[in-house]
Amino acid sequence: MTGRILFINPNSNARCGEGIARALDPFRAPGLPAFDVVTLPDGPPAIVSWSDWYAATAPILATIRREDDRTDLFAIACASDPALPAAREATRRPVIGIFAAAVAQALTLAERFGVIALASASIARHALALRQMGTEARLAAEIALDVDIDTLLDPQATRAAMQRTARDLVARGARTVILGCAGMAHHRAAVEDAAGVPVVEPCQAAAGMAVSLLLARASSLHAG
Repeated sequence: MTGRILFINPNSNARCGEGIARALDPFRAPGLPAFDVVTLPDGPPAIVSWSDWYAATAPILATIRREDDRTDLFAIACASDPALPAAREATRRPVIGIFAAAVAQALTLAERFGVIALASASIARHALALRQMGTEARLAAEIALDVDIDTLLDPQATRAAMQRTARDLVARGARTVILGCAGMAHHRAAVEDAAGVPVVEPCQAAAGMAVSLLLARASSLHAG
């Protein structure tokens, strides 16, 4: 099977883009589509406020238009899914939002899920996405770390806080936990060990969904 899946990191933080690429490493294998990651230098430093969320739209759309001819599927690699409806309007290729993919995966694992957010401002954006998906009643709780992206990307600076937060979400009824920022990927295993429930990393959830979609498409073309 051939093909290219492009993950768009909508912020300008190169370290965040590198973390997304590492999270996708398990999906790089012979016979699977190629996974590429692009970080947008014109994007905001991080997607924290609604202003950041809206500011990411133009760079995301410009990237999709530039890469469209050589890409089979796009994924917006921010757990606030910025510009998702506009991105789908800009291309005939499938476009996945990683937060929506993470919620879909969480709901295959448990009745109720919790979310670890980067910042309190993220919670309103996640709530909007959950309402649009009709899944808000399945959210047990969401708790924000309220740290900046550079602190989050440190290998150890927020790990203990994330583990405590995951245990708190479980105590509030979550039976699976979503990491609510693409910059949290390197903490997934440690958080899962501490929480004792499955932990969903959004980029990996989107990668699995992307491969499934392209495999189904390839199968249909071959059958035809």
